Amino acid sequence: MMRGSCLCGGVRYEVTGAFGPAIHCHCSQCRKASGSSFATNASVAASDFRIVAGEELLGRYESSPGQLRCFCSRCGSPVVKLYAGDVPFVRVRLGTLDDDAGIEVREHFHVGSKAPWTRILDDLPQHP
Repeated sequence: MMRGSCLCGGVRYEVTGAFGPAIHCHCSQCRKASGSSFATNASVAASDFRIVAGEELLGRYESSPGQLRCFCSRCGSPVVKLYAGDVPFVRVRLGTLDDDAGIEVREHFHVGSKAPWTRILDDLPQHP
């Protein structure tokens, strides 16, 4: 089991299943939501993700139809992206993990909209 939390520790979660591939997302929404040049995310089955504390602190913002970016309303940490309907997974912000999930980032996505001041210096695959 993996545990994670926001910056202030008010929102805490557990992941009981395996993460999918980890990616660096350079899209403008992830850049703005993270306040950085990219966000590092991985999917996990929705049934394997559970908020264990601070549910009342979770703010939600529908950044695209049916996509809810969830963040701590006290400290602002982005925690997870939820999807409306029967989508069987959630996207976890890996920077909020408290435990080492042993995950290696595999790819860069949306590099066509990356911040102009960002240089990608690794050999990971890049997708426009």
